Amino acid sequence: MASGIHHVTSIAGSARRNLAFYTDTLGMRLVKKTVNFDDPATYHLYYGDPAGRPGTILTFFPWEGVPPGRAGIGEVHETVFSVPESSIGYWTQRFVEKGVAHETPVKRFGEITVAFKDSDGTRLALAGAKAIEPADAWGTGRVPPEHAIRGFHGVSLLLAEAAPTAAILSDVFGFVADGREGSTERYRAPDVATGGVVDLTTAGEFLAARQGAGSVHHIAFRAVDDAAQAAMAKKLVQDHRLYPTEQKDRNYFRSVYFREPGKVLFEIATDPPGFAIDEPIESLGQALKLPPFLEGRRAEIEAALPTLT
Repeated sequence: MASGIHHVTSIAGSARRNLAFYTDTLGMRLVKKTVNFDDPATYHLYYGDPAGRPGTILTFFPWEGVPPGRAGIGEVHETVFSVPESSIGYWTQRFVEKGVAHETPVKRFGEITVAFKDSDGTRLALAGAKAIEPADAWGTGRVPPEHAIRGFHGVSLLLAEAAPTAAILSDVFGFVADGREGSTERYRAPDVATGGVVDLTTAGEFLAARQGAGSVHHIAFRAVDDAAQAAMAKKLVQDHRLYPTEQKDRNYFRSVYFREPGKVLFEIATDPPGFAIDEPIESLGQALKLPPFLEGRRAEIEAALPTLT
């Protein structure tokens, strides 16, 4: 069974600026306001569709004052969302009105795509889909439901060479080769509607990426449960001599991490338990939620976090 993208986690500077861009400009829902479990003085903000489904979640570690990252090999170079093909004109006009840096729409693998950047320089794009499921309307969203972002289309990785990474995508996550344009090879997870595309761009001997504001920290692939995650981890060890971390409880999913051959940090995240484990789905993202092991430090943590509004 193929495994699509669960979430993508990136690095931002100002938390307030990040929140404004993704909720106001892009019209996404803040589905979880928590902290970086390994650095509790830093927010961990999750944006997605109204239900916070895996395959729609872009998350950020906003570190105030972090220097900008440098694009290069060994990173997720671009994160791509799906919108209806008929909405590309709406979004292009919206980017003009909002002063969002963007490029002229072009066709990639037959899909009209417009690339743009957020306020930290994070490389993003919208891919227009001819057949796309109706939006689960977010009642207070800033974007009309018919034009709303539906979730991930996929990601693009910039690599020195594609073959070793392609082997992991195919053997561990069930992706299959789905075409080539120039130096970019497309891999697709069969029967995965949201977050089922990974593009591998071969750059050869190029500068290595340096993480900072605007960089992707890691990409997570879905596991339906702990058993599926364990099977993927076992295959990594036995067939590829890659050794994932021990399982880490992230409260809303359970994770293992490994560095794939192209040096991109991959995560395997379980679908359960989901974001409604500690607050009702109708009020997702409104209150600061802390894992049990940090709850006793709430006052200290809240005092250290920057103001969001």
